[in-house]
Amino acid sequence: MIRDHRPYFIKKLYLTFQRAYIRRYIRPQLASLGTHPIFMRPWYVEIFGAPIRIGNFATVIAAADMKVRISVWRDNTYAGKISIGDYVMLCPGTRVSSAAAISIADNCMIAAHAYLTDCDWHDVYNRIAIGKAKPIRIEKNVWVGDSAIVCKGVTIGANSVIGAGAVVVNDIPANAIAAGNPARVVRQLDPAERLTTRDQWFADPNKLFAEIDQLDRDMLGKNSLGHWLRYLISPRKGD
Repeated sequence: MIRDHRPYFIKKLYLTFQRAYIRRYIRPQLASLGTHPIFMRPWYVEIFGAPIRIGNFATVIAAADMKVRISVWRDNTYAGKISIGDYVMLCPGTRVSSAAAISIADNCMIAAHAYLTDCDWHDVYNRIAIGKAKPIRIEKNVWVGDSAIVCKGVTIGANSVIGAGAVVVNDIPANAIAAGNPARVVRQLDPAERLTTRDQWFADPNKLFAEIDQLDRDMLGKNSLGHWLRYLISPRKGD
């Protein structure tokens, strides 16, 4: 599909259905969910266990082939928990699994296929035991790159960037860029450069949502119901 063929009112119905799905199936599974959550295709978000907390203006993007999975393991020995701050983005394929504690602070971005796990899930010698678990702390404004893995006991300092495919087994300081397996700091962020964070995107949410709605009107306003049905039944080259 080169462009969106839906009429504007069909997209509005779709977005209304998404919001209803979040209220009915996502929110009740969470210890708390903040205001204005944005879940794209929330039926591909899998939540298991508790407590899981998600802050305000969270953006969670899922897909049929890249589900977002957030899970907590708790029993007599392990007491997992997950806390996700305000303005955090979780991209398709993200997995967050806790048997100790995982904290993701405000404005963090977790890219596609990234995996955050605070537990081994199998002991090195006792393969039927869950193994060791140590908390993970991701501080404000961290960007975890595509397919990166953040392992148990790790703290990633504020503003840092974890490169695509990195395996983080040791702490990463603030304001650093780390890459590799195991991940190592490759350079520091330039303190002279201004850092723009996700909370600034949502600084005036009413204005932002109105602008997005107007963009939809402009892009989809000429699409008719007949045109959309034709596209669904018999797509043509260039559609």
